[in-house]
Amino acid sequence: MAIGTTAEAATGTRGTTDTAAGLRAHTFLRASVALQTVAVLFQAVTAGLLLSTSYGETLHSVGARVMYGSSMLYLLAAVLAWRPGGGSPRPVLYATGFLVLASAQVVLGLAHVPSVHVPLGVVVFGLSMAVLVRMPAVRATRRTAGTRG
Repeated sequence: MAIGTTAEAATGTRGTTDTAAGLRAHTFLRASVALQTVAVLFQAVTAGLLLSTSYGETLHSVGARVMYGSSMLYLLAAVLAWRPGGGSPRPVLYATGFLVLASAQVVLGLAHVPSVHVPLGVVVFGLSMAVLVRMPAVRATRRTAGTRG
């Protein structure tokens, strides 16, 4: 299997000319989902600190901005993996959904509605973790054209 075929199967690129761009776009997409997942986990930790320390509110507030920014970065990475990278449009739908959920989290947090804000945060973390775990890693192997595997 050639590099172009491996990249095409993993990222949906259409040809070998897009292989490097497709691999970079997929790597950026995976990294942005990982950042989002870590940011949401940080929010869960700082929510506990919010209840028990004086500096918890500051950390949770900063974490909210990072989490929202990482959701926007995820959407950007999904669009770049889809259009120029030649990948599937499905990650764009997921990223848009996460941005909507992140927006709801911000609104509910500012409105002090913990009865919805906390369970929604758990759902967001679970969904983000599921997307991260299900996202395939791209591994391009170099083989000569005559070699079969």
